[in-house]
Amino acid sequence: MPGYLSLVLHAHLPFVRHPEHEKFLEETWLFEAITETYLPLLGIMEGWRRDGMATRLTLTLSPTLCAMLLDPLLQERYTRHLNGLIDLAEKEIHRTHWDRAFHELAWMYHHRFTTLRDAYQSYGGNLVTAFRKFQDLGRLEIITTTATHALLPLMANHPPAIRAQILTARDHYQSCFGCDPRGIWLPECAYFDGVETVLQEANLRWFITDTHGLLHAQPRPRYGVFAPVFTPNGIAAFGRDHESSRQVWSKHEGYPGNPCYRDFYRDIGFDLDFDYVKPYLPSPDHRGFTGLKYFRITGGTAEKQAYDRAAALQKAAEHAGHFLNARLAQMEKLTALMDRPPLVLAPYDAELFGHWWYEGPEFLDFFVRKAYFDQKQFTLITPEDYLGKHPTNQIAQPAASSWGEEGYYRVWLNEQNEWIYPHLQIAQERMTELARLFPTPPALLARALRQAGRELLLAQSSDWPFILRTGTSPEYARRRVKDHLLRFDTLYQQLKKKRVDEKALREVEQRDNLFPEINPAYWA
Repeated sequence: MPGYLSLVLHAHLPFVRHPEHEKFLEETWLFEAITETYLPLLGIMEGWRRDGMATRLTLTLSPTLCAMLLDPLLQERYTRHLNGLIDLAEKEIHRTHWDRAFHELAWMYHHRFTTLRDAYQSYGGNLVTAFRKFQDLGRLEIITTTATHALLPLMANHPPAIRAQILTARDHYQSCFGCDPRGIWLPECAYFDGVETVLQEANLRWFITDTHGLLHAQPRPRYGVFAPVFTPNGIAAFGRDHESSRQVWSKHEGYPGNPCYRDFYRDIGFDLDFDYVKPYLPSPDHRGFTGLKYFRITGGTAEKQAYDRAAALQKAAEHAGHFLNARLAQMEKLTALMDRPPLVLAPYDAELFGHWWYEGPEFLDFFVRKAYFDQKQFTLITPEDYLGKHPTNQIAQPAASSWGEEGYYRVWLNEQNEWIYPHLQIAQERMTELARLFPTPPALLARALRQAGRELLLAQSSDWPFILRTGTSPEYARRRVKDHLLRFDTLYQQLKKKRVDEKALREVEQRDNLFPEINPAYWA
């Protein structure tokens, strides 16, 4: 019995859009992800289609990410960003003329950036539609997550807030892809008993949980994580395979740390004269990443060595072969133990492939091609496909879990970020109060009510407490939480008095402009 492998990539970024500034540091999170992950991923899928490969891949596109990819202002700013990269690469071609290794890399970057610009223009700047094309062709299953990637277990004491997060995400998915989502990536794979009620209302059929969330289910699952279980109300739960995750994610054993691969942190934005790189920096007043990096990881030596693109791609091909052989050995062992075909589910953050691990897209390409052409022991499949082939599964109650540090919720609830949640609790209760107070409000009050919902959703994002925990941009995260809660409170007070400042409302609507058809009744 051949087995199944399900590759799941989770693409998500927090909603960052600042029209009040000409250039904003955190907007480059999106621009880097488009350049290094999303466009390369589309490129390799175009190659699979061109070569007649009936591949199946699962991809989350979060509502906040889709909103940014569809936003004309951010599309225009990304084009400007990409043109700046091409200009910088041209300057580097001249600067490195007498340094052969760096000169070849400058040409590589110039070719790569111009190719990506051509691709972006060919999609009309609309990557949501580009990914939708592959779903419509049957090569990709796009799933959703909650509206702003809120950590649902920390909202369990106010079910209407969970309902609004999930149903708003479903509605946004429908507007982007013309159909209902069938699966959902619970943010941070964080599960708690009771979330299935809203998933059922949204007509979602399955979700992914971390390994221990399934292994500690009651009763214990007969097939471990190598087949889904149905929760008591019929929603399927798929468990993450630990072995395939470790080979990619592990700090000590994972492929991305190999000395041949490009060093993420060594960038000309830090190495070269400040005035030279200043026009191309994310923030003109501070050094930062430009995207042009000339060194490989090298290992523990003090002196970094120049990046060798050909050697890095050769290593990516070797690692893809190693990953394939490991999956074949795993399938052989599992097949001998199970009376049904085993399913190995391998979920990853999409941005790992390309952004953090520069050769990651090529690794994916090599692996999928090897899996498609060189073996017959397993087939690539999506979780939805699996349920179609195997609709009968064990009933069990998964355990509370996440894929964060220590397996539960400590990353998002700790001494750095615990102050957020009492404020969110009050705002959630007030939003429900408003939704019940104004079931059919007049036009201006309806606009204010919808904007209050947007501000609450944005404040609930799990990205802000995560950033506060990791310390990457803590002041920005702290300001975002406070700004959204203050805007919400202002709108709440105005709605209670039925006196809305239309000019101020219009300004906030133009800034936080996602979810145009948001439905406040979900909070009621």
